[in-house]
Amino acid sequence: MSEQTSFPTYDLYRQGLEWLERGEGAAAAEVLELAVEQEPAKASLHETLGRAYFRAGRVARATEQFERALALDPTDDYANFGVGRCYEREGRPAAAAKHYKLALALSPRDDYERALARVRQREG
Repeated sequence: MSEQTSFPTYDLYRQGLEWLERGEGAAAAEVLELAVEQEPAKASLHETLGRAYFRAGRVARATEQFERALALDPTDDYANFGVGRCYEREGRPAAAAKHYKLALALSPRDDYERALARVRQREG
């Protein structure tokens, strides 16, 4: 039986971020899944895993992770933005707008404002 090597959660998180910065969502997700297994109560890990899944085109999994991050930390502006992006990708602009508004209320950022304007335009 082979011995499994365990890496500190922070190292896994940093490695996942590096993969994300390179545009490698699937590779980032593999590493971040291990981090989440080690520390399932950390909202930041779920948010980052959501980003990785989204980048890899796994929108349903991304939504789950962003929602888990929000359950752990309702003030996470980027998790709200992430849920909004997932809903927008699924063609649900009204649901996306709700989360973009929350993200914008928590942190007034230009990208949140642009996203909200974009989905409002689609709503009609």
